[in-house]
Parts: sequence; C-alpha cells; structure tokens
Amino acid sequence: MPGSTTSARRDCAAARRRPTLPHLRGDELDDIALEAADDALMSVLAHLDDFRGASRFTTWVYKFALLEAAVKLRKRAWQGREVPLEPETWSLFSSEGLEPGAEVEQSELLAAVKSGIAEALTPHQRRVLVALALNGVPIDVLASRLGTTRGALYKTLHDARRKLRAHLAGRGFDVDTWLEEER
Repeated sequence: MPGSTTSARRDCAAARRRPTLPHLRGDELDDIALEAADDALMSVLAHLDDFRGASRFTTWVYKFALLEAAVKLRKRAWQGREVPLEPETWSLFSSEGLEPGAEVEQSELLAAVKSGIAEALTPHQRRVLVALALNGVPIDVLASRLGTTRGALYKTLHDARRKLRAHLAGRGFDVDTWLEEER
C-alpha cells in the first residue's frame, strides 16, 4: 500500500504524544493525525522548490509531518484552557538550599527582573514574554489566541529579552556571568 508507511509514521508521531492528551476520546487522535497529515502534505507541496537534496526526500517530508502533528496536538492540549499572560507566581523561580549570600543575590536579581518586566517592556512585550518564557504557553497556541504569527511572536520575544537584559545591565547585573555560574 503506497500510503501505509506515511500513515504508520503519522500515527506513531501522534501516538507518542497520547499521554499528554488524556482527555482525547476514541477517534479524536486519529482525526488530529489525519488533519496534520493533510496540512503537512499541503506544506510539502508548497515548499517542493526548497528541497535541496541534502537528505532523503522522505526524511525531509517526515519533518513536515512531525511539525504539523506537534502543532495540532499542542493546540488541542490548550483548547479551552486559559492562556496566562501574567506571572502566576514569582515564588516558583526561587531556589531552595542556597547559601545565604547566593539567596540574597538571587532575590535581588528576581526583583530586578520583575521590575524590568513591569517598567522596561511594552504591554505587548510583557504579555508575550510572560506567556512564553514564564508560563510555558506554546508559541503556536499564543499566536492563535493573539491573532498573530509565530514569527511576530519570536520577534517580540527577542526584543523583550534584549530590553530586559539592558534593564538588568543598567541595574548592575551581569546576566551572562550569572547564567554561566548557574550551569
């Protein structure tokens, strides 16, 4: 059967995500997988001229299928859920068991990040940064809810991070050094 390999791969990609979607009933997963496969086919056809031959054609096509399946399943997982655009709680970001000096330093940094988000960012940048970076909202879901594109959100997130880093640098925090120490 010509489509059996593609169908098996599609089902496998969707089935791997089944545990994250316990609320799906019966054929819903199959419906989502078929919709993703249809959308992947349309994307492949639209990008045929972009195929450079750097990999096998089936590998190149499979990436479209995986992306479409992931996007559809993330959107389905967030369907009917509220998209948090404000920090749910800042206490989640503190680490326990730090030395007193490190704990004070971390508290100061968190306070500076919190003030930077409130003062240095536009309301749109603040909503995007908080939703994506702090509350873990998938970018596809946020793009859909805000009526924009992934690219526009990536640009907004990039600009927000740049402004936040500048804000922190202006307050005497060397974010790069601090991040290196955390690793």
